[in-house]
Amino acid sequence: MNGVVRTLTTTCDILREQGREILVISPEEFASVPCPTYPEIRLALTCPRAVSDRLRKFAPDAIHIATEGPLGWAARRYCARYGVSFTTAYHTQFPEYVARRTHLPAAWFWRYIRWFHAPAERVLVATESIRGELRERGIDRLHHWSRGVDLECFTPGAPPPVEYADLPRPIQLYVGRVSVEKNIEAFLSGSYPGTRVVVGDGPALESLKVRFPDAVFLGRREGEELAGCYAGADVFVFPSRTDTFGLVMIEALACGTPVAAYPVAGPKDIVTDDVGALSEDLDRAIAAAILCDRRACARYGATFGWEEATRQFLAGLATLGTDLPFDP
Repeated sequence: MNGVVRTLTTTCDILREQGREILVISPEEFASVPCPTYPEIRLALTCPRAVSDRLRKFAPDAIHIATEGPLGWAARRYCARYGVSFTTAYHTQFPEYVARRTHLPAAWFWRYIRWFHAPAERVLVATESIRGELRERGIDRLHHWSRGVDLECFTPGAPPPVEYADLPRPIQLYVGRVSVEKNIEAFLSGSYPGTRVVVGDGPALESLKVRFPDAVFLGRREGEELAGCYAGADVFVFPSRTDTFGLVMIEALACGTPVAAYPVAGPKDIVTDDVGALSEDLDRAIAAAILCDRRACARYGATFGWEEATRQFLAGLATLGTDLPFDP
């Protein structure tokens, strides 16, 4: 469960509540293998015909291809073969992500990204920075699709975890997958006083525990427990340079916690001077963010609602001659 999966599942839930019928084709339906270096992600082992048969049987009014993996490729092949309109989404800085894990040039992987998204009627993207980068890379027909927060769960009043009680302040929090592409080392290597807390799980967890024994690792938290981790922290630190949005940032803000991050795509589109700070010196960003008004953070975080995000998604769908109005 990551930001992309939460976005997709929440969007599907809202559309189903409106009475819409949705078919999700995922690796759960097929034999699969772990993605190299990212075993929690499963890569489906299937022939394109298996996906085509499901699409023909369902006869959808719109097709959205969420990722560039094997199932996405099979759905793209079906749409191209039969002249069916479809949309795609760019959720992750895939070329930079793969380049960091393989030590190969990111330019090699951008070729695949351009090819994959080229026939889409629209490519859904979350921020203006990513739209600008995709345009420079030769990908156009872009459509804005923001993200939301469960505002009933993520609130400033969420009770903090008991582990916070005796920790030296300020508490600096990271939430997310614990893996190399998240650049957590940059956060844990900082010298700003207080306590650095990591919430999440992933392949780099054990090595980071050994290398940074002074940090507090709370493991995976969900729901109200996760909200309490945000609300009880003094600052939320987002060290990633490869995310296209960073859903955890708006969850933290909804809980009244300011954000410190690098001035890169994602944070640049979300974090304003009132609710956080951006700097190439992460310690400096932390020092500035802690001074922000937590009430202003909560007000700003509350503007990111899933209803509006779902409206944007629905408006972007390429339909097969059928109107799909949003019906809140």
